[in-house]
Amino acid sequence: MLASHTLQSRAGTREWAGLALLAVPCLLVSMDAHVLNLAIPALSADLRPTNAQLLWIVDSYAFLVAGCLMTMGALGDRVGRRRLLLIGATGFGAASLLAAFATSPGMLIAARVLLGVTGATLMPSTLALIRGMFTDPRQRTTAFGVWTASFALGGVLAPVVAGVLLRHFWWGSVFLFGVPLIAVLVALGPVLLPELRDRDAARLDTAGAALSLVGVLGAVYGLKRAVQGGLDPIAGVALAIGLCLAAAFLRRQHRQADPWIDLALFRRRDFSLPLAANTVCFFVLYGTQFFIAQYLQLVLGLSALEAGLWTIPSALGYLAGSVLAPVAANRFRPAWTLSASLAVTAIGFGLLTQVGPQSGLPFVVAGSVIGAVGLAPVYVLTTELTVAAVPPARSGTASGLLTTTANLGGALGIAFLGSLGGAIYRHGAHGALSDPPTTDSARDAFTLAFRVVEAGGAGMIAACAVVSALLLRRRLAPA
Repeated sequence: MLASHTLQSRAGTREWAGLALLAVPCLLVSMDAHVLNLAIPALSADLRPTNAQLLWIVDSYAFLVAGCLMTMGALGDRVGRRRLLLIGATGFGAASLLAAFATSPGMLIAARVLLGVTGATLMPSTLALIRGMFTDPRQRTTAFGVWTASFALGGVLAPVVAGVLLRHFWWGSVFLFGVPLIAVLVALGPVLLPELRDRDAARLDTAGAALSLVGVLGAVYGLKRAVQGGLDPIAGVALAIGLCLAAAFLRRQHRQADPWIDLALFRRRDFSLPLAANTVCFFVLYGTQFFIAQYLQLVLGLSALEAGLWTIPSALGYLAGSVLAPVAANRFRPAWTLSASLAVTAIGFGLLTQVGPQSGLPFVVAGSVIGAVGLAPVYVLTTELTVAAVPPARSGTASGLLTTTANLGGALGIAFLGSLGGAIYRHGAHGALSDPPTTDSARDAFTLAFRVVEAGGAGMIAACAVVSALLLRRRLAPA
């Protein structure tokens, strides 16, 4: 049951103004994920963290976001999505101030942990609010397109904003640019955003929340550790614990009278297939980004900043795809639009198989741009289909599930595609590291690994396009 908001068939001025306000936290989350990478050299020189501390400075945010998404989505359904959004945004602003003025690695790690916990409130809350504010399917698709575009805009602005701030100020300034925007969100949120919650929801299942949090944290930590240093005992134990706790969480959901996740939803094609397609795309995307960053620097010899700037065209492509997605979705059947978008994405990643050891930059830019143009509609449509498939009272939980599976898909992509590429590289570059004249062999081996990984990824997304066209064509009508 929805509270403090009267459903209407068409959104008005207040809803569209509220949507513009909801784009603010999405923009900040996207920029926060990029700006830290550019600030690492400066903060390392100032705080002098150890290698382990630096890894936690970088990774703790992603760990906590991934682990808390499900809990925060369910919490928003119970306490109110607007309330949780504003509380989380206030905490995000406070944690940003703490990070900006951190005087030790431990203090910065603590700030990053708080940023992760509070940042996990933002995406499920914004998605659930959009689901409640825009009840007209056409308008809702457009709203999800704007929501998706805000992430792309953050990717475009981040290198520019961070570069200007780091040129004129200290490294902590990259955490401060969003504080005024947070203030605007907190001030205008009660005016422009409705309060939506499930009045009939049971009390929050604290045991289920703990299982979800620790299970996701264990799985993500195990995967990241395995990617960075191989599958050692610690990575194996963390991964096993995470998977066992996730299984226990699902069993608990099956037995609960009022579960967070209705497992029967997974038997519905219009819910499970878009969710799976979204997960596969993030699996391939994160693995691809992992290899592109190394290819640009290790093979083509670009600096970290140059490599970052060459990612801006793909962010612009993602922005363009976000604008086109609602137009296509409102004109054609969602199943065909989703399949066509997946096919475009597969073509883009397929172009990356043509890179060479010395002259692959045009293929990297073209392939990543085409892939991004295709990915944006995929994300818009899968978000629309999965969130709209659940009752409005559970939209926060569905949003948390969607973003959690995207994070897990990305972590798995880095782990499995990174391991596959690493094995191919080691086989082809045997002896290259110890014998300088064979450096070209190392470049050739890495390029081959990159090509093989992209061929596999493009094939997976192409298969998703075919499956979506075959299994969803009779179930989904145009909006």
